Amino acid sequence: MNFQDWFRLFQEQILNTSIIEWLAVGFGVSEVLLAKKNNIWLYPTGIISIILSMFLLLNVKLYAEMLLSIYYLVMSIYGWIIWKKRKVEGENQVSWSTNKELTVAVLISVLGFGILYFALKNHTDSDVPVFDAFVSSTAWAGMWLLAKRKIENWIFLNISNIVAIPLLFHKKLPLMGCLTTFLFIVAIFGFIEWKKIIGKRKLQTA
Repeated sequence: MNFQDWFRLFQEQILNTSIIEWLAVGFGVSEVLLAKKNNIWLYPTGIISIILSMFLLLNVKLYAEMLLSIYYLVMSIYGWIIWKKRKVEGENQVSWSTNKELTVAVLISVLGFGILYFALKNHTDSDVPVFDAFVSSTAWAGMWLLAKRKIENWIFLNISNIVAIPLLFHKKLPLMGCLTTFLFIVAIFGFIEWKKIIGKRKLQTA
């Protein structure tokens, strides 16, 4: 299939995109922009986007990403509580991960991949078990770090995003693919902005 065929297919898919996918993308964009700004409202907007995305992923048999959405939902509620608590206690700060936290994040990715791949390969009709498991497991780690306001969350989320982008287009979810491309770009700037926040705090406490 040449570029013109792909572009024509993309146009057709965009025109046939459901209202649920448009809403999921809209709230998803709002979530990542709020996360970049270190704003707690990223969680309620994200929760709406997650719930809508769950219906879409189930329909295209991306089972691991469906499970990822459930995990996102739980971590969003957890993160919302943690962020509100820290704000009340005056600890509304982002920071670098400790070695222990990074180790936990890597373990979440590796063990999550193994468990998801085994489940997808042996208990579902998924045709992309490796990629689906990889996208979900690395995003699990990223969301865990985001809840703790650790800057490395952007790195783990972008490792997930860079594989998720072609996967979503392959599954004929072009709008979700475009959203993930947007998230990938914003995550780069999010990392830079959070790094500046940490740098400013160090100067203030020096």
